[in-house]
Amino acid sequence: MTIQAPSRRAFLRGSAALGSTLICPPGAGALGAEPLPARGSFPAGGELLGEPDAVVAYAGLQSPLPLARAGGAWTGSGIHVALDSGSPGTELSIRLTSPAIALSHLHLRWKAEIPADLRCLGDAWERSYGDLEWRGIVPERVMPWYCLTFDGHVLCGYGVKTQPAALCFWQLDQEGISLWTDLRNGGMPVELGQRQLEVGTIVTRRGEPGEATFAAAHAFCRAMCAAPRLPQGPLYGSNDWYYAYGRNTADGILRDADLVARIAPGEGPRPFVVIDDGWQDAQRFPNLTDLAGRIRSREVRPGIWIRPLRAPSGARASLLLPDARMSGPDRQPLPAWDPTIPEAMEQVLEAVRQPVSWGYQLLKHDYSTVEMLGRWGSAAGALLTAGNWQFHDRTRTTAEIVVAFYRALREAAGETTVMIGCNTIGHLGAGIFESQRIGDDVSGTNWERTRRMGVNALGLRLPQHRAFFWVDPDCVALTPAIDWNETRQWLDVVSRSGASLFVSPAAGAAGPEQIAALKDAFALVRDSHGYAEDWLDTTSPQQWRFASEGGRLTRYDWCGATGSFPFPL
Repeated sequence: MTIQAPSRRAFLRGSAALGSTLICPPGAGALGAEPLPARGSFPAGGELLGEPDAVVAYAGLQSPLPLARAGGAWTGSGIHVALDSGSPGTELSIRLTSPAIALSHLHLRWKAEIPADLRCLGDAWERSYGDLEWRGIVPERVMPWYCLTFDGHVLCGYGVKTQPAALCFWQLDQEGISLWTDLRNGGMPVELGQRQLEVGTIVTRRGEPGEATFAAAHAFCRAMCAAPRLPQGPLYGSNDWYYAYGRNTADGILRDADLVARIAPGEGPRPFVVIDDGWQDAQRFPNLTDLAGRIRSREVRPGIWIRPLRAPSGARASLLLPDARMSGPDRQPLPAWDPTIPEAMEQVLEAVRQPVSWGYQLLKHDYSTVEMLGRWGSAAGALLTAGNWQFHDRTRTTAEIVVAFYRALREAAGETTVMIGCNTIGHLGAGIFESQRIGDDVSGTNWERTRRMGVNALGLRLPQHRAFFWVDPDCVALTPAIDWNETRQWLDVVSRSGASLFVSPAAGAAGPEQIAALKDAFALVRDSHGYAEDWLDTTSPQQWRFASEGGRLTRYDWCGATGSFPFPL
């Protein structure tokens, strides 16, 4: 077992309605099979229900305010929740007004007889952390954004459309299903005033009998995102993080550029050479404009990593987010600009405009979720941020503020700049950014981290590829610390899946065999696509089918002779 890799965090520390479109009883996918009877608002059939069985508003989690049905709306205490059907049977929008009471959550509940053997998969708040898994029913399980169900015959999906105005998650138990919408502004109830909030649109899809589970999940993701922003061609190239870990140099970047230019296909979109964190050291990077030009002279495209929300030491406290957004005795200070203050936001946008002015054509922006909300997605559970704090602007929900922040980054970068979000909320960034990092950091020193984080994210979030954005499962680290047989397999599955492919090649680590494999991978990623056949059965899918192989089953051995490493990474 190799030495534990430093994570980037460690390094930097020095519904409305839901019907049987969603819940498919055993036998529902078999011809002639009779569905199990449902109770409450879940009649058998394929149409979206018009009404939940209960709607509760919260002025803080200790202050529930049950609402009463009134026609197509739910009302009480001056609160009005309208439920409007869009596409009949598949969509339902939620609109909220609450002029007198600041609200923290809205909870919609449907009663149903849920089969005990149903299997479920939810998404993640931002990146996943090796924790995606098809499981049986766990009533308290938080499933952010959407939930997929499978009864052995048909895969069904229910979720909210991308860019909603609330942080949304689902729960499923044997007596029904719940949608929770987090309306808070930071950690406190939002003050909507007289305006009407378009909370979000519930969307559902029932799979077809005989439809492959991956195809059904991908079609559902497409239904949740009407207008994804996709790059012109594949995203591939190099990134120095997993061999340099912040100790990069301009000379090393040019070595990467020479290698990438050498192995890239002669036709089609050119690869990127991405400079990761460490470029701020003026001794190692004396002229970033000149470096971008020298990268372009090799007929590859320059990219760079940025952390736009981070505020420097000495920044005015009145422009920063409050420390109360962080919780726990071991919390680390994260000085970050408050994106709802125009003067602070100008500092954020300058961090985007500057590298574009230097000539960089790809921006990988990082850390904005943990800096804005004080928690990593892995520690969020049902609450993505702590209580008792608010943004400067208290009239918008956190989700609205995040979406506005993303759109401002997009505008500052310009239409032709490719943007990859890392530690960003994919469901809010879909349609704004071309690509999203879907899992936590892999490793250039510890294969177990790549298996646990990378393989899990790629296998279970690949249905989002080309539906929300171009998924980025993180880099392929080519270093002496990782056995080539392990690296070769990771390189192969990423390239054949058609996802983003960025390699981190340490100096001297690429011999003739590695060069040939990299060249093949760069050619494959342009046109290939595939999926994990066994994604319902394991957190590290081994059985994959790829178009480049004519649908032939390919097996990967992720755990090797010694098995997985059971201890924390």
